[in-house]
Amino acid sequence: MVSRYQPANKTIIHYSANACLLPLCQLHGAAVTTVEGIGSTKTRIHPVQERIAKAHGSQCGFCTPGMVMSMYTLLRNKPQPNMEDVTQALAGNLCRCTGYRPIVDGCRTFCQETNCCRASGAGNCCLNREERTDGPEDEKPKLFDKEGFLPLDPTQELIFPPELILMAETAGPRTLTFQGERMTWVSPASLQELVQMKSSNPKAPLVLGNTNIGPDIKFKGVLHPLIISPTRIAELFEVTHTLNGVWVGAGFSLSEVRSLLEKLVPQFPEEKTELFKALIQQLRNLGSEQIRNVASLGGNVMSAYPNSDLNPVLAAANCKVTLNSPGGRREVPLNQDFFVSFGKTVLKPEEILLSVFIPFSRKGEIVRAFRQAPRKESSFATVTAGMRVVFSEGSRVVQDASIYYGGMGPTTVGAPKTCAAIITRSEPWDDETLSQAYDVLLDELALPPSAPGGQVEFRRSLTLSFLFKFNLEVLQKLREMVGTRHRNGYETKSRFEFDQSSQDPVGRPIMHRSAISQATGEAVYCDDIPKTDRELFLVLVTSSRANAKITGLDVSEALQLPGVVDVITAGDIPGKTVRTFSGYDEELLADSQVSCVGQMVCAVVADSRVHARRAASAVKIGYEDLPDSLFTATEKSSYFEPRRTIERGNVAEAFKSVDQVYEGEIRLGGQEHFYMETQSMLVVPVGEEAEFNVYISTQPNAVFGGDAVAETLGIPSNRVTCHVKRIGGAFGGKVTKTTILACITSVAAWKTNRAVRCVLERGEDMLITGGRHPVLGKYKVHPDFHFSNFVKTNPEDEERNILPQLWTHLPSNTAFRGFGVPQCLMVVENMVNDVAMALGRPADQVRELNMYKGPSVTHYKLEFSPENMLRCWEECKLKSDYGARCRAVDLFNQQSRWKKRGISIIPIKYGIAFSESFLNQVGLMLRHPESVCSVVQLSSTSTETVLFWSVMVASRELHIPHSKIHISETSTNTVPNASMSAASFGTDANGMAVKNACETLYQRLEPLRQKNPGGTWESWVKAAYFEKISLSATGFYRGPDLYMDWDKMKGQPYAYFTFGACCSEVELDCLTGDYRTVRTDIVVDIGKSVNPSADIGQIEGAFMQGLGLYTLEELKFSPSGLLYTRGPSQYKIPAICDMPLRFNVHLLSDSNNPHAIYSSKGIGEPVLFLGSSVFFAIKDAVAAARSESGLVGPFPLRSPATAEKAFLACASPFTHKVIILKYWCSDSKYRGKH
Repeated sequence: MVSRYQPANKTIIHYSANACLLPLCQLHGAAVTTVEGIGSTKTRIHPVQERIAKAHGSQCGFCTPGMVMSMYTLLRNKPQPNMEDVTQALAGNLCRCTGYRPIVDGCRTFCQETNCCRASGAGNCCLNREERTDGPEDEKPKLFDKEGFLPLDPTQELIFPPELILMAETAGPRTLTFQGERMTWVSPASLQELVQMKSSNPKAPLVLGNTNIGPDIKFKGVLHPLIISPTRIAELFEVTHTLNGVWVGAGFSLSEVRSLLEKLVPQFPEEKTELFKALIQQLRNLGSEQIRNVASLGGNVMSAYPNSDLNPVLAAANCKVTLNSPGGRREVPLNQDFFVSFGKTVLKPEEILLSVFIPFSRKGEIVRAFRQAPRKESSFATVTAGMRVVFSEGSRVVQDASIYYGGMGPTTVGAPKTCAAIITRSEPWDDETLSQAYDVLLDELALPPSAPGGQVEFRRSLTLSFLFKFNLEVLQKLREMVGTRHRNGYETKSRFEFDQSSQDPVGRPIMHRSAISQATGEAVYCDDIPKTDRELFLVLVTSSRANAKITGLDVSEALQLPGVVDVITAGDIPGKTVRTFSGYDEELLADSQVSCVGQMVCAVVADSRVHARRAASAVKIGYEDLPDSLFTATEKSSYFEPRRTIERGNVAEAFKSVDQVYEGEIRLGGQEHFYMETQSMLVVPVGEEAEFNVYISTQPNAVFGGDAVAETLGIPSNRVTCHVKRIGGAFGGKVTKTTILACITSVAAWKTNRAVRCVLERGEDMLITGGRHPVLGKYKVHPDFHFSNFVKTNPEDEERNILPQLWTHLPSNTAFRGFGVPQCLMVVENMVNDVAMALGRPADQVRELNMYKGPSVTHYKLEFSPENMLRCWEECKLKSDYGARCRAVDLFNQQSRWKKRGISIIPIKYGIAFSESFLNQVGLMLRHPESVCSVVQLSSTSTETVLFWSVMVASRELHIPHSKIHISETSTNTVPNASMSAASFGTDANGMAVKNACETLYQRLEPLRQKNPGGTWESWVKAAYFEKISLSATGFYRGPDLYMDWDKMKGQPYAYFTFGACCSEVELDCLTGDYRTVRTDIVVDIGKSVNPSADIGQIEGAFMQGLGLYTLEELKFSPSGLLYTRGPSQYKIPAICDMPLRFNVHLLSDSNNPHAIYSSKGIGEPVLFLGSSVFFAIKDAVAAARSESGLVGPFPLRSPATAEKAFLACASPFTHKVIILKYWCSDSKYRGKH
């Protein structure tokens, strides 16, 4: 949080900001408050920290400080917020673990309102709904008790430093200058000085929010020797009211502009504030709260982005700007002529933008703004628009019109011909007003097929859709109709039961041990480890070619740069130069040839992160391209071997005897792990016998990383001690590449004999590490077959091997939550869905016809009972009121042409444990120093809640409070031969190992308890010491002997199955492809929950990750193999705005599982696939839209079902116009065929 004192009105303002974009020089005179400053476990925690932690809003914890500070800043400005305030404040934060529900629920406790819709009993008021939450269900246990929370007392907050107030009031105007290594930052004190400075240095950029210049410096390597910061120029922060509108200073932040306009709207007649309201609408979703708090109005205009949110609206409304230079001031209209080219305006080099004029609208004038983006919040727009129409007084005849678009060219572009077609019609505005305008617009805003940014059909169709939407809104305005009321906020329910003793923690929703320290910023992650003496930083140099020989490596320039110590190449590796995974070798550093863009070639080691990155960009690699770099893997039969299959019967012969066959396919894109903490490690040489301490954020056990480092350095593994304290998210992404990175870092530490740290930037991480495998699934089915009895029971871990796997010239993909199951099940369920559409049957009926009934056998001959799977299915239909909602969806779709709803219910049967039997084991050590218990665990996990399960097990088995138990770090100097935490088996294995160790120790203390039955745990432990009884024990769990015999095509690859079902309903805007998940109901069989808060958190987090996989997250590569989507600005994971408006989770009651600790079940991975229910709900809504155009039956929809894909699949008349024009304008051989 940044706080500033404003001497003019003697007030203090507080605002949140992104530290990565905030220049330190910009903070002169400001007070900065971080998460460590508002509360501490050593003093007193703040209510925000407490509530997010106790509401279970922290799992891996890496995102928690950002959530805390965003909410804290909101409360400093508005101690009693509403839910819209909360969601707006949190919107700039991302979380990959929780699914956001517990975070929102924790913050909701500060709101002085409930889920009330505030309709006062009218219409669809919550008081009239059947699902009112005041029945017996609400008497069930809650995940947290808000009654015991610390109260929020605004009078007890930190005060603004008095010395800064004194400095602001007494300091005279003087220029501030900060001199850096390569750059000078100057902040002038007056407008005259600013004008003179800009005139003398016309190429120097003016920086207020740093949201434009900052990314250019960081990601493009742009160097500005001089930067001018006009933050102290009073004239840039003035508001001047006139009879025709308001002049707004260019220095105001976008948040301040929005606040100003919101205050002005109620002060004037509605007819005068059309433009104000249109701008407010755009400002709600432009960037995030943290961005809008620093980005300036002037900077937004001057950036001249092609897809600007504000410029099309400002231009359509005839706004103008004031420019200042040594020659004086001039006013310039903000129209198409203002924007010269990409990022360029009509401003002369010496001119500055002083203010922007925002006019009042006139009587009969209607102004609207439109925006379509990959994600509603914190996302660059795909296409934007500002539209204005003026009617002659007292009539519906158009007098004037103005239309501007963003995202349709290198600049903001106008559509004067389209406007002329509207104006010259000279007839009252009606449904036919724009009939000719659409064709004119298509011709006027043509985009070539190779237009930058791609998505040509989508963008062109959106221009028509926006114009049509404008037509609908104008008609609505003319008819004085009232708009649809949208619900405010979110509703969530989580249902579970427990019936054990109040002293037994197992089965209760208990906050995990690290939650408070994560919320206070005191939790230590790998990069938080204090810097050691003479520590170095390592930055990787990666390949820019996808398939080439390395002809040269020139590091001479890099070695000459300040701070550079060395460059590590393959020739420096003293031991093994490759790592072997699943039988395939991967080079640590490429030596002679590269096979993908992003392959690691060498690494620069320097005394700081900045110096290392600068030197890495100076390394030059010579290439010689190899042939056949552009072909599809299937064309070259580039398959992995062996290709495993399971066959039952003669499928080819069976198809010969049937008369009806359906064939189809679906393409699924890959997925980036996007863990919050990027790959991080620190290698420290210790001792005199080639010993190394390795601190690493890795998912496998520490032994795996330690052994890899030892092999690379050519030393015995007992010389390497590997430590894993906590991980800021992993999901399978910190297994293979993490060990390779650790090996490279260890070589640097070995060669320099100094500690070396490596922490990847987000773009580097995404480029190097790989993610979930993309899949092309093809299927052929005879609808009379009970096909699901085959495909739904494929052994999930092996399903990925049933589909051929291909060699490509893209970065190798790796493990990701689900290990291939989400892809294969998607192919199967899409087949079920398409067959149902082909037959004209509801998809849920087809699924039910093909479900297991009674004792069953899988196609790989594993016997199991589907009873709980069927229970989950039926209970999900009951809890979600599926039948009634299907009828409501049909009714909604009959009454709505351009908005459609869809609903889908999806089941899951997921096998738990590793089919490779040796992985089903875990070891740990339990020790009792004095009177507390310390569990040293050898299975790393990315989620603190999973570790806390072990605490609860130890608490039950030792009969002591869980507060006396501590989980130590995972380390190779404690327990050998541990296994990784994966396959949703970590809790099962660790829990049993803890139970084993505790039972051993408890039995040792039994004689002492008999001697002193009235004693305490502390007295028994103390007596044990004097009786020379060992107070440490090792625990070991030998899992089931699982196997899969591919030759015999049978096996037992799983210990048991986790079952579930999910129903999701969406509402789709057929004119843009935008959708919202209206409601999601999940029922999961997890046996008897060890910790309901942790289990429900895993369920919700997995669901949201699955929602991202199937509907939102899209990896894009260039033709040469370069990953385009290398950061949060291009790659969109689900945000708070993507949460279902109603999100209900139910744990199946009366379920037991004899195969796991306390009858529980693994839950980390199974629920991810249930996110596909949103995909199929979208497909259902699209089918309803297609039926309006007479299109019925199956149709292709690729995953992820982004707004673009959903929109184009709807086959609206506007898309049809674009596609017809596309073919007509293409090669002549296509003409006449469409």
